[in-house]
Amino acid sequence: MLESDSTITPSTPPTNTGARLSHLDERGEARMVDVSAKPALFREAVASGEIRVSSTTLDLMESDRMAKGNVLATARIAGIQAAKRTGELIPLCHPLPISHCEIHFEIPETRDRIRITASARITAATGVEMEALTAVSVAALTVYDMCKAVDKGMVIGDIRLLRKTKSAPLTT
Repeated sequence: MLESDSTITPSTPPTNTGARLSHLDERGEARMVDVSAKPALFREAVASGEIRVSSTTLDLMESDRMAKGNVLATARIAGIQAAKRTGELIPLCHPLPISHCEIHFEIPETRDRIRITASARITAATGVEMEALTAVSVAALTVYDMCKAVDKGMVIGDIRLLRKTKSAPLTT
């Protein structure tokens, strides 16, 4: 079984092996990468991000007093929907029939933010990093939209890929 685990850390500098950008052709024109010759592998990507909010906003959310409804449930659904439609949102992204997407929220003891983590899975010839990143981004944007009436100081940030893996397809 082929296994690969790439953990991405902010301190890891990009490596330049002399390779060119995959989304540019020999003339420098944008193109979709041809993955038709690549084998279908089981792939998973995990991304995270956060939205800084006030403790008052968290209190309103936790007591179900937000005018637009259950913020985190809505943000979870929005993030999953966005992951499923990533190929429609990002021009050169392959449209992928993801097999799973999961979103988790964490409120730290500091009560000044919501941490968002999303994972996406597929068996395909290309990875699901963009789907995981899109899920986090849209979940954060949904929190922002649902809370903007009561919190003018929200800040979305620190969106990053945490990990991507690939291995031989899973068998049942």
